[in-house]
Amino acid sequence: MEIALLQAKKSCPFIHVASASSLRKLTTSANQAASPLMAKAKQCPIMSQAISARSLSTTKAVPQSPSKAVKASGNFSHSKGPIPAVSHQTQKHFDYESFYQEELDKKHKDKSYRYFNNINRLAQKFPRAHTARPTDEVTVWCANDYLGMGRSPVLTDTMKRTLDRYGAGAGGTRNIAGNADLHLRLESELADLHHTEGALVFSSCYVANDATLSTLASKMPGCVIFSDALNHASMIQGMRHSGAPKKIFRHNDMAHLEELLQSVDPSIPKIIAFESVYSMCGSIGPIREIVSLAKKYGAITFLDEVHAVGMYGPRGAGVAEHLDYDLNLANPTRGNGSILDDIDIYTGTLGKAYGVVGGYIAGSAALVDMVRSYAPGFIFTTSLPPAVVSGAMESVKYLKKSSAERNLQQINTRTVKSRLGDIGIPVIPNPSHIVPVLLGDAAAAKVASDELLSEHDIYVQSINYPTVPVGEERLRITPTPGHNAPMIDELVHSLDKIWTRYGFKRVEDWSAQGGCAGVGVQNAAVPTPMWTDKQLGLDKVVEEQAVGTTVN
Repeated sequence: MEIALLQAKKSCPFIHVASASSLRKLTTSANQAASPLMAKAKQCPIMSQAISARSLSTTKAVPQSPSKAVKASGNFSHSKGPIPAVSHQTQKHFDYESFYQEELDKKHKDKSYRYFNNINRLAQKFPRAHTARPTDEVTVWCANDYLGMGRSPVLTDTMKRTLDRYGAGAGGTRNIAGNADLHLRLESELADLHHTEGALVFSSCYVANDATLSTLASKMPGCVIFSDALNHASMIQGMRHSGAPKKIFRHNDMAHLEELLQSVDPSIPKIIAFESVYSMCGSIGPIREIVSLAKKYGAITFLDEVHAVGMYGPRGAGVAEHLDYDLNLANPTRGNGSILDDIDIYTGTLGKAYGVVGGYIAGSAALVDMVRSYAPGFIFTTSLPPAVVSGAMESVKYLKKSSAERNLQQINTRTVKSRLGDIGIPVIPNPSHIVPVLLGDAAAAKVASDELLSEHDIYVQSINYPTVPVGEERLRITPTPGHNAPMIDELVHSLDKIWTRYGFKRVEDWSAQGGCAGVGVQNAAVPTPMWTDKQLGLDKVVEEQAVGTTVN
């Protein structure tokens, strides 16, 4: 009533000078027509005319009939009567611990249970690490810190200074005390990297993918998502959370994608979600072809460059930048005519080649602002700590200018692939920096991983279902600029010894069976590396060697 009085006091001089308590006393009569308040109202020049023009009540009483009973659609009762009790004498409580154990037993039975090794990477001895005992050191061959930036002074020095100045935590979400100048500057650097109008930083790229896909697809009316069969779990989760229909096309199969696109009304919004580098097999997404189909059928493109940022392109923007290498090297700006301008949404990580943690999206200003405004995964999450953001920003800036780290990584990858191929170790063919070694059995993959660690001081994690299909279990090797010649020799020798001891299948064995996961497939095209000899500077080395041979 007090709120109504406050509004009325602005226009009525009588109420303006009357207190709430005095007005309540005027309305205490049971007969409203004869109440003191009504008497006062009849003295008012405004209210007296209104009272004479209409009756006190504008609605007539309508006889009420009981409504028909409706059967409840759920298990909840809102009736006022007592809720029937279930007998607790004969019913057992749910056995939670047994349920947990049964689910774990399933994992053990199908050999997909995951064991986490205690690995502590040593910043001053990269790529070395110690295990549970600090005196036991191993060489890490499977980290996603592809360029070793995680221990680079480029990052660590600025992170130490930032920590001293701004403290450990961000202080809240981006909306509440966690929106610092560092975050805004990092987003500007990322937008510049991908030639986009804007960028938005998340706590991880898993969250970025989930939040962006779920927000966009749920908001766009009738949206349909077209997803590559090998897309990452974060993208799949985002699609599920969106509730939008999803059509899955066979991995990198453009004919199948077009067939699916043709089945959807042209006016319906569509998202084609795919990756540039598929991290478990090392394949590369056909970016140009997908962009062409997206334009033809009115779709937008969602490109995950998580395993490519920092690794490809003259400035490390990823595979999309690398496709127009010379153009982006000479003119690294938006609107230069490269395929970079044709991608609608980029996602990337700060936790792999850039050496820290976090994820991001990049795209148009309106897209970024919409996701910022609607995505719960962004709105309700504490923002990245200032020290992490400063380190990420310096890493991005540094790798825009320096190609030395990614060049050496690619050269080491070529060396490892070549050396393993020479002895028949089955490397899944691909044009990227990933070296997947096929075993085809979960138990065998674990044996190989365990023996490398226990007997050879080499850490390579085994990969099994659901990360890869059953029957395609593997070791995933990731060379870095820090792996030197003796380390490569030890890796090759150790794998050869283990394959011989256990009789694991080599390339000729897979070939005899018709091939698997691209290994041992007859007449298969040999993938051309993404990085050319010229881009790596190897053409000059060959020329110098040729000149030296001629002179001698």
